[in-house]
Amino acid sequence: MLSLTLNGIGETVKWEDNGIKLPCFDIEKMRKNTAENPVWIHFGAGNIFRGFIANLQQKLLDEGLADTGIIAADTFDFDMIEKIYVPFDNLVLNVGLKADGNTDLSVIASIADAVKCDFSNACQKEKLIKAVTNPSLQMISFTITEKGYSLRNMAGDLLPNVIKDMNEGPKNCTHAMSVTAALLLERFKAGKYPIAVCSMDNCSHNGEKLKSSVSEIINAWAEKGFVTKEFADYVSDETKVSFPWSMIDKITPRPAKAIENMLHEKGIDGMKAVITDKNTFIAPFVNAEIPEYLVIEDRFPNGRPALEKAGVYFADRDTVNNTEKMKVTTCLNPLHTAMAVFGCLLGYDHIAKEMKDEDIHKLVENIGYREGLPVVVNPGIIDPKKFIDEVVEERLPNMFIPDMPQRIATDTSMKIPIRFGETIKSYKNASDRDVNDLVFIPLAIAAWFRYLLGIDDEGSKMEVSSDPQLSDLQEKLEGIMYDDVSSYKGQLLPILSNEAIFASDLTETGLSEKIEGMFKEMLAGKGSVRKALHKYVTEY
Repeated sequence: MLSLTLNGIGETVKWEDNGIKLPCFDIEKMRKNTAENPVWIHFGAGNIFRGFIANLQQKLLDEGLADTGIIAADTFDFDMIEKIYVPFDNLVLNVGLKADGNTDLSVIASIADAVKCDFSNACQKEKLIKAVTNPSLQMISFTITEKGYSLRNMAGDLLPNVIKDMNEGPKNCTHAMSVTAALLLERFKAGKYPIAVCSMDNCSHNGEKLKSSVSEIINAWAEKGFVTKEFADYVSDETKVSFPWSMIDKITPRPAKAIENMLHEKGIDGMKAVITDKNTFIAPFVNAEIPEYLVIEDRFPNGRPALEKAGVYFADRDTVNNTEKMKVTTCLNPLHTAMAVFGCLLGYDHIAKEMKDEDIHKLVENIGYREGLPVVVNPGIIDPKKFIDEVVEERLPNMFIPDMPQRIATDTSMKIPIRFGETIKSYKNASDRDVNDLVFIPLAIAAWFRYLLGIDDEGSKMEVSSDPQLSDLQEKLEGIMYDDVSSYKGQLLPILSNEAIFASDLTETGLSEKIEGMFKEMLAGKGSVRKALHKYVTEY
């Protein structure tokens, strides 16, 4: 059996005979260089990092354009370091899934070290401090999901661990933003060295969110005397500490059993996925689609890796923001969310299978091309029409991407303001558009409400994906029966008027009546969701 370890990949012929590309650089030398002169620390050691971001640095290393790797750090799931990084010597088996069923296989070895962001562990904390205080460090980046930046719950109250971090100061932080602030303090004390702190998460204005949260922690510490005003000024000075914005796009779903089996058949040992103590489902391999995009605001006060030579776009903030708007509000994310709620209701467990459903396929095309493109923001570096073409024709129909509507339906209430709300606002504010001409976005919103009832289109109970507002939303929908139109008595109106969810008050736009009508059509019992979907994609 082949072993995904430093010793194991020494059997180069066996790996290459299996069609697996191996690193073209001296791994031990790279790790030594990184320990002595680190350039890049990344927080968030999950699949998007391992299957995309780490591979960018791998390309530079393979081409001789870099001689250091990335230090991976995790602030949330320390079990992942123990179960996925340590046993495999920080190596990753990357599986690129092509639409024709073929795969690109490679071993990623650009991760020089893996560290737990556990300040109660003196050894792990010292590793981080040693790296972050080195003048050579150019960047700290993040893929910790949008929730990782939040200091507050949905009610606006500070989280308990944030309160604790604010009250106790930098020494024993637990929240990711507090840990970041504490490490910046160490860099400040070491010599006020410049650094870029770069979110690579899939959320709007990610750099702004990151800076705001870190600054709030620091300001709380300053008020309590834990840090000086000089330190706060250092972090707020973007010539010293920058917070570049970025847009990222690559689908990296949970590891698929079929891929695990395929790797086992190739004789690779230990590829079984694990579930960590924090319920992270992860494997020694990452399976991901081939298309990938990363656009980063080019503000790096201490220099940066030459990632443009690995396919990254560097641009100004407006271009990054416009690219993110293009993707999130028009060309991909709204399509995903519409597919997620309808897919769950109609019993699908695979996104690509949904694209074979003529009604859902038409829905996706109408939301993207008909309702989204007329108000799309064109970033200039990526053509929106070509981007949607790739999404609709190649990415979503890829049967070998094991992505599920149930995964995409997670946290929908947090996604709707951007994914649907921005297009609604664009129509509302445009002099040549009428918001009430929208049909398919309102239909997707109505389907989301129907989905929240937890009953599929066959009348069977279904699990509703986690959402921070789930209990509150379901409480507001109480009394509505999936098979009784008369049970609807205006329960949607308090939600439809909530600007936090829809980015505007839909009862003022006139869309609320349309959504209510569509929702009631889906309350006519078994098959009513399908009937409504088919009606609108056929008649409009």
